[in-house]
Amino acid sequence: MATPLNQIVVSKPATNQQIPAPNMPYVSLTKANEQPVLRQPRRTNLIVWCGAILCLIFSLLLIFFGVGTLIVYLVIKPRIPAFDTPIASLSAIYFDSPEYFNGDFTFVANFSNPSRKLEVRFEYVEIELYFFDSLIATQALQPFTQRQGEARLVSVHMTSSLVYLPPNMALDLQKQVQRNRIMYNIRGTFRVRANLGLLHFSYWLHGRCQLEMTGPPTGVLLGRNCRTKR
Repeated sequence: MATPLNQIVVSKPATNQQIPAPNMPYVSLTKANEQPVLRQPRRTNLIVWCGAILCLIFSLLLIFFGVGTLIVYLVIKPRIPAFDTPIASLSAIYFDSPEYFNGDFTFVANFSNPSRKLEVRFEYVEIELYFFDSLIATQALQPFTQRQGEARLVSVHMTSSLVYLPPNMALDLQKQVQRNRIMYNIRGTFRVRANLGLLHFSYWLHGRCQLEMTGPPTGVLLGRNCRTKR
């Protein structure tokens, strides 16, 4: 119907409309009504428990043996054997050709065990004779045992037969013979086993001696510098 011009129609706002509040998060009624689900804790696997117990036992044993070794070391105070050369003689040096020479050398090897509570056994003994860095003779000794604080003297005879020397070293050796001052080096390699009752442990030792000799045929020892290290 047409509305007369002298009447104003005012429409009433709807009261059932909901205006959402600004910045309000939307909450689902379905999720809000859901109850939280509690899960039972999983049981640890038996294999994991066994592994953890074994690791604990291994750690305790490692600590025990470490402390025991430290106590034994502090009580016994082990010292490594020493290698020395107090006496030496040089009987011959002669050349068959400019680069091949022959020699005869004898020295007394002194093996000493400074430890007062450990017995040692030299299971492997090899001694080499060098002129500078050239090997000119080698000798192996029989195994032997040393008691606490014992020293052992062993005569070692080393011969060189047609040993090749580089030309420069052969020339140096000839000059040293003429000057009546010859420098030899002794290198010893030893495998030693230390015994303490039923306990024992092995290690390698290396002996080094630098010798100054007079010329043959009556060459004697003028000076030496020896050291032994692991």
